[in-house]
Amino acid sequence: MRDAISAPDAEGRPRRVTRRFPLFTKDTARPEGGGRAAPSGAPAPARQWPILAVLGLVGLGLLLTALDVFRYGTLLIGVALVLGAALRWILPDVGMLAVRSRFTDIVTYGVLGLAIVLLALMVQPHPWLQIPFLKDTLHLTVSN
Repeated sequence: MRDAISAPDAEGRPRRVTRRFPLFTKDTARPEGGGRAAPSGAPAPARQWPILAVLGLVGLGLLLTALDVFRYGTLLIGVALVLGAALRWILPDVGMLAVRSRFTDIVTYGVLGLAIVLLALMVQPHPWLQIPFLKDTLHLTVSN
């Protein structure tokens, strides 16, 4: 019985004929779901629409933050990251939005997005979300 053959290269020949890993790696595997989000005949921006949507919302959130609409800007940034997690979960191919494995991307985008949203809701003055035990757990708080 022959050894297992790895994936073929561009010419169709197997790269390795053993199951042993090479001592030095020369390339990296694409993340799962890292294919094009649109057909290859579409223009480049259309193929990468998921990352462009997330980056556009983050850019708009940063613009709102710079224009002194801090709460809405940071909320939009957090929502954009949560949207990135949802797109990564729902779509089979998301292009450059896929950075790591699907699970790691979803957890990373989701946790960071939810943290930013929660912090934006609790920002002073006049927070929209008040957590009752938070004031007691902080040692250095400014009270009225």
